Amino acid sequence: MDVDAYLARIGARQPAAPTAETLRDLHEAHQLAVPFENLSVHLPERIVLDEDALFDKIVRRHRGGFCYELNGLFAALLRELGFRVTLLSARVHGGGRWGAPFDHLALRVDLDEPWLADVGFGRFARHPLRLAGCEPQADREGEFLVLDVPGGDLEIRMNGEPAYRLEQRPRELADFGPTCWWQATSPDSHFTQNVVCTIATPSGRITLAGDQLIETVDGERAERDLTAAEKVEAYRAHFGIDVNEAPVPGSFPAPGPRPFPN
Repeated sequence: MDVDAYLARIGARQPAAPTAETLRDLHEAHQLAVPFENLSVHLPERIVLDEDALFDKIVRRHRGGFCYELNGLFAALLRELGFRVTLLSARVHGGGRWGAPFDHLALRVDLDEPWLADVGFGRFARHPLRLAGCEPQADREGEFLVLDVPGGDLEIRMNGEPAYRLEQRPRELADFGPTCWWQATSPDSHFTQNVVCTIATPSGRITLAGDQLIETVDGERAERDLTAAEKVEAYRAHFGIDVNEAPVPGSFPAPGPRPFPN
């Protein structure tokens, strides 16, 4: 991996040592520079869970991605910088129920104590969370809580609401391939039903969801609808993404093998 290019992509300096402070800085820098987005699902582009392919997309082509891509590549960067990183599977909570295993990919980083790093969940903790801490943890994005639950999992709550349940068994990036494919192709996946691109900012967050641009600055939220041409410009101006036309939700499932471009 070209570590210098990756650090330049997120506006970070080469750290002197793999410390909790370094992890905190890299974690926030990543969220301020790389958007959470599912544009590949609707362009359509093939999503390949391979470090070289992810580096090309996120660093060289200045794109974002969803959890498997963002946390998958961030784990590779952290390892190159000397961190001990474990990929973990999580079940996301939504619609009053828990999703399936491998629904989400998050990271455990072991230093003097274990930390949860997650730069691929959209709006989530701006900084890593202490996995061994049972007290509420304050963050710019809200209050987080890590709870032990039956079966050995950890439940992550954000502002009192369940976000996901984290398994503690180590995983490999390839383990997430089947669920990644399902997320990108199934008519039941919320990623095929909606187009979203969101990024943290120093004062809040900017999100383009469907036709709506949502800007939150110091807690004040503003919304406006965009035309197709305005969306193309918004992707470039707010997220650094160049597209010829604004992606729209596709038709899923496609008849026969999915027609990815070569």
